[in-house]
Amino acid sequence: MKQGNHGNSHGHKEPNTGEGKDRNLHNPIEDRLIPLEPLDLSKVHSIDGLVRAMAKTAFTGRQLGEAADVLEAMALDEDAFIVMTLAGAMTVAKQGLIITELIDRGVVNAIVSTGALMAHGLVEASGRAHFRANPDVSDVELYEQGYNRVYDTLEPEQNLDDVEEIMSAVLEAWDHNEVMCSYKLNHAIGAYLAKNAQGQRGILKSAYEQGVPVFVPAFSDSELGLDTALNNRLRESTGRHKIRFDPFEDLEHFAATLLRQKKLGIFTIGGGVPRNWSQQFGPFIELRHRRLGENVPLKRYHYGLRICPEPVYWGGLSGSPYSEAISWGKFVPPAEGGKFGEVFVDATVGLPILVASLVERLEKAKKGGRKASKSVARK
Repeated sequence: MKQGNHGNSHGHKEPNTGEGKDRNLHNPIEDRLIPLEPLDLSKVHSIDGLVRAMAKTAFTGRQLGEAADVLEAMALDEDAFIVMTLAGAMTVAKQGLIITELIDRGVVNAIVSTGALMAHGLVEASGRAHFRANPDVSDVELYEQGYNRVYDTLEPEQNLDDVEEIMSAVLEAWDHNEVMCSYKLNHAIGAYLAKNAQGQRGILKSAYEQGVPVFVPAFSDSELGLDTALNNRLRESTGRHKIRFDPFEDLEHFAATLLRQKKLGIFTIGGGVPRNWSQQFGPFIELRHRRLGENVPLKRYHYGLRICPEPVYWGGLSGSPYSEAISWGKFVPPAEGGKFGEVFVDATVGLPILVASLVERLEKAKKGGRKASKSVARK
């Protein structure tokens, strides 16, 4: 008796269901795919050389390399007005002189920052120091000793008392008839530093000297804000007029400044209020046009570069990609000429490497007869 055949006989072909179907394997060269290259340190002779080599690798290394190209394009574009936004403890982390370098070279034309970052930067600009934290000393002990801890670094309370002396000198000289806002106050602090801290470098000092406005949207959320509040209480207790602070003067001046520019770029460290406040310029102008009927040109950022390790799935602005901001009318889409870079890495790692690479490129461009950077801020 013939055995039953429960399987497929060699002579029977089942219908093709798609599984195991022969694929049409493409040739990556014919498809014009870009090949990656091994990072060969024997061929790397500079920081910029390393960054350019990283651009031909993968993952965060490639992000960093491509970001350097965006930063270079912004820096060399004569029509681009670049806003740098700063969040996080970058000055406590000793990154202040990198930001100062960008200001002095005319790469950055306006700054939007947290107040804390500017306050801790004042510590540096006035010749004082931050210190390593000893992990064996508890936070309770640190408080009793007058040391404020920021992760692995200490800000002595005495530093902030010394900063208050600078603030007191600036605030006592303020005419109460002049309405205060953050960019006006930061300009005054910069002028004080230019006169009284000539041997030191600092963000506000360079910003004053180069005509770069510095905005602090959440001003009262900072040591500078608290110092201003204390000064107002002192003025009130001694029968003097209090200083009036109007944050909308910051908004209007920022918008008016950006409206005068041909092209806009933004260089963001971290996220938070500085990033959102700067990016809402586009929607603000659109609303003035659409709701109020103002005859203002609709403007968006052409360039964008951000360094922030926060993932997108938390839903916060710090981690949101530029593609999302396009839907809000804040950025020019890549199809229309927008150029963006995003690096998901700690800014204390990414920023020094990117700026060091940029400085090498600018110096090379200068030797080659090209302009090394844009002119200083257009007021």
